[in-house]
Amino acid sequence: MAFDMGSELPPPRRRIFCNRTLNLRSIRAVGFDMDYTLIHYRVDEWERHAYEHLRGRLALLGWPVDDLEFDQEQVRLGLILDLEHGNIVKANRFGYVKRAAHGTRPIPFEEYRRLYARDLVDLRDGQRWVFLNTLFSLSEACMYAQLVDRLDEGGIEGPLGYRDLYRQVRSALDEAHLEGQLKAEIIADPDRFVLLDPETPLALRDLKEAGKKVLLITNSEWPYTRDMMRYAFDRYLPEGETWRDLFDMVIVSARKPAFFEHPNPCFEVIDEAGRLLPTLRPQLGGTYVGGNAAAVEASLGLEGEQILYVGDHVFSDVRVSRSMLRWRTALVVRALEDELEALAGFEDKQQALSDMMDQKEALEHRFSRRRLAKLRLERGYGPQPDQDARTLEAEMKALREELVALDAKIAPLARAGGQLVNSNWGMLLRTGNDKSHLARQIERYADVYTSRVSNLLALTPFVYLRSPRGSLPHDSGS
Repeated sequence: MAFDMGSELPPPRRRIFCNRTLNLRSIRAVGFDMDYTLIHYRVDEWERHAYEHLRGRLALLGWPVDDLEFDQEQVRLGLILDLEHGNIVKANRFGYVKRAAHGTRPIPFEEYRRLYARDLVDLRDGQRWVFLNTLFSLSEACMYAQLVDRLDEGGIEGPLGYRDLYRQVRSALDEAHLEGQLKAEIIADPDRFVLLDPETPLALRDLKEAGKKVLLITNSEWPYTRDMMRYAFDRYLPEGETWRDLFDMVIVSARKPAFFEHPNPCFEVIDEAGRLLPTLRPQLGGTYVGGNAAAVEASLGLEGEQILYVGDHVFSDVRVSRSMLRWRTALVVRALEDELEALAGFEDKQQALSDMMDQKEALEHRFSRRRLAKLRLERGYGPQPDQDARTLEAEMKALREELVALDAKIAPLARAGGQLVNSNWGMLLRTGNDKSHLARQIERYADVYTSRVSNLLALTPFVYLRSPRGSLPHDSGS
């Protein structure tokens, strides 16, 4: 449904959320990734297909996988593999593990608390921790978890450890081969895989008409980019226009993140068949293979904070472009729509849960005060209470009973809140009351984030996005 241009704010699921103040009026060029940014895919179809490919390759190697099936509830983006223990974990923003599963088996609280009492998730240690935020990571992680179960049961021969098992799965995935195979199938039957958004072309047209240079910078190859952009965009453009008219520059096979880091060679695409000519740097109006971000800046006569890059990958799109070049960054998180819808549906229960937690805190404070008063009375120090020990004990007993009854009401609501969106892992960006590790990465590297590019329509190319006042524990005033 198109936005009502007269409305003040879009619904929450279509808003743009700001970590760092961004004045879009000062942005002179906007670059976009394609896959999962300008074009969205049906994740279940994509990942299930990848899983089936992986299962087939492992079966050819003699692995016991024929009866395994892809399970979306087992894994989510933002989770982390612990290759030392064969676990999948969900960590909060500080790296503390808050949920865990060994293979596909959930690990009870006391067990994982004991296991990770001295260990924090540190994504810099790539030998141990694997962050699930890349293409095919769900299919890979699902298979890994299931094979951990098989390994523990003795169903896999050989002296394999959990790290070795992951390396075998990773090797069998053959990501480059699978991506080429899957993209060929998408081109052959795009209706099966692609989620169309008729509003995205208009959002790009608004940016261009407002005087901004609009760039397409994608890792996909030219034939795939050409065919998919035709499929997803041309049907929504006026007669005689094509997707190419929306962009001032197109760069394919960009090889991000290397595109932002190294002076890779650049080739111009000179015809629809994809024939190439070497060139020193890309120019406005052209289509290119490879190249690098510094050459794009030179061609545009722009640099740093004058350029906004919009992508879906925390590392390859957002972190590197910001860290290396100080480009402004926008992250597309399509799963955000499901999270916001789930939160809206849970709003009344969340309010009831918050009220009960406030009540519990007050009861616990009263109980603790009486316990301290009883301690001082028994030890004979400090201000002495008006009540005797028997009275204090009776009040403590009554408060304890109130707390037990209140906990019985809190538990089912807290459990339901922890199972929103995914019954095993909960929401993408939260871990209990805290931010998830993924949320921390987004907060750190993305200036703004949203669920889809067309959300720009509601706010126009002239919006001044202001970050909210940072919250601190003492801000509530309670």
